[in-house]
Amino acid sequence: MMLVNKMIILLIALLFNPVFAGDAVLGEAKFNQNCKQCHGPAGMGLASYPKVSGNDIAYTIDRLKNYRAGVEIGPNSSLMIMMARPLSDIDIENLAAYLKEAKR
Repeated sequence: MMLVNKMIILLIALLFNPVFAGDAVLGEAKFNQNCKQCHGPAGMGLASYPKVSGNDIAYTIDRLKNYRAGVEIGPNSSLMIMMARPLSDIDIENLAAYLKEAKR
């Protein structure tokens, strides 16, 4: 019985662990569709829009979730809020995975 309980606890821990598991390939597709026009190829920055590649995954996720929630962070907040609102948690994780390692 103890072994069964331990197995159940392990299974629950694995299923509900907040470990990041984004898909960089899907993130790249979403980036090219929604973000590239402002942030440039591979998120390297363009004009007044900042470089968004190379940041820590947790940082990118936090920023996008804050924008999605309507939090104003910088001078382009209104545009970012509008772009982030339709993103799902999975979209955000995928974008973060892609942007972490994005290269030109």
